[in-house]
Amino acid sequence: MSQTTPTLLYIDDDDALARLVERGLSRRGYKVVLAASGEEGLARIRQGNVDGDIDVVALDQYMPGLDGLETLEQIMAIPDAPPVVFVTASQDSSIAVTALKAGAADYLVKDVTGDFIPLLRVAADGALRQAELQKAREEAEAEIHASRDRYAALAAEREMLLREVNHRVGNSLQIIASLLHLQASSAAQEEVKAALTNAMGRVAAVAQVHRRLYTSQDLKSVVLNQYLDSLLEDLRRSAEGNRMSRLTLKAEPIEIDPDRAVAVGIIVNELVMNAVKYAYPDGAGPIHVELTSQGEDLVLSIADDGVGDNAKADPRSTGMGQRIVAAMASKLDASVERDPDHAGTKILLKFRRLPAPSSTTNSAAAS
Repeated sequence: MSQTTPTLLYIDDDDALARLVERGLSRRGYKVVLAASGEEGLARIRQGNVDGDIDVVALDQYMPGLDGLETLEQIMAIPDAPPVVFVTASQDSSIAVTALKAGAADYLVKDVTGDFIPLLRVAADGALRQAELQKAREEAEAEIHASRDRYAALAAEREMLLREVNHRVGNSLQIIASLLHLQASSAAQEEVKAALTNAMGRVAAVAQVHRRLYTSQDLKSVVLNQYLDSLLEDLRRSAEGNRMSRLTLKAEPIEIDPDRAVAVGIIVNELVMNAVKYAYPDGAGPIHVELTSQGEDLVLSIADDGVGDNAKADPRSTGMGQRIVAAMASKLDASVERDPDHAGTKILLKFRRLPAPSSTTNSAAAS
């Protein structure tokens, strides 16, 4: 209500009955404004919307000019129109149904002696409470929508910032990988060249994840087949001669979180580089990378058709690659096995598609 004393607009062409309503409702806490026709009532409502002084309308059905139902239709078309109690002397229930469907808040039958006035007061009180509840509901819904819009804007800003961070990190890592490549190309000692090339591959494996994140619509996951394809292409370009010319990939389009994708990429980099160095002492040969799903598990295999167990120990080996693979496998909570039936070397890693809850909890506790 706009005032402590609510204002009721009573629209009825019966002047004597209108005066009874005015006196009766005035004694019951209402200020009453009278209108003798639908047209006059509509004008008063429109003016009242400007002045803010009409809280509820009581509307008679039978009037010259616009009747009650026609007037009600036009009232409902007015923005922020006050609630309407439909009043008629007719006992025809179809009029009540039509009025309520048209938007009336309540309906009652009047009499010429004014006995209906207490009921009109009750109906007007109910219509005002209903209007207040509706207004409160609309304000609450508007606030909810505004909150959602604010949240969506914040989420969009956060996503943009994350994308920019991933872009910058990816660029920085790519620069580091390029510098390592230049340093490796100019290194005179083979062991230094090999160490720098390995380091470059490890950096590139991480950089590829960030490149995937800032070029993807999803910042929370990495599609492994696309990621591994780009990673192996980086390895082919970085390899000397044609020692990776027969490097192949067969991978399903599986999505995992970025942290686990980094671990997978580093493992692939280490095992592929290991195969390049040791599997084919006399030149190049096929190296196969495969990623498949088995229910909730993922199986990663890196295989070659090289010398296998007959490979001679390289005195230059520091065992760093094996330690890195073991560390990344631990991060994935993966089992690492060598296939004894494979003629060359085939390493199998099996891990869950999603991290185990206990692993997540432990990681959170550790951080």
